[in-house]
Amino acid sequence: MLKLEQKEWYQVKEGQTLAQIASAFCVSARLLAKENGLRAEPNAGRILRIPQEQGNVYTVKERESKALLCGNEENFIRKNGTDILYLGMRVIL
Repeated sequence: MLKLEQKEWYQVKEGQTLAQIASAFCVSARLLAKENGLRAEPNAGRILRIPQEQGNVYTVKERESKALLCGNEENFIRKNGTDILYLGMRVIL
């Protein structure tokens, strides 16, 4: 049986942005920033904790709401680390 291994920690490389790192680990940039107390782009060499969120990554389509995607708004905020929702956004269900 195959098991997907998720990294818990990651060292930022020169030139990497928070958005690039978040995308590589299928988490939202806001959630990654919140988890690490970041208010700006991380410096090269910084060690980041990668949130081990359970759920499927999904791209938001037209007319979808937080409640439709995650059951209710509070659950959406807890899973994604933001109360913002926009078309094309990658979210955790």
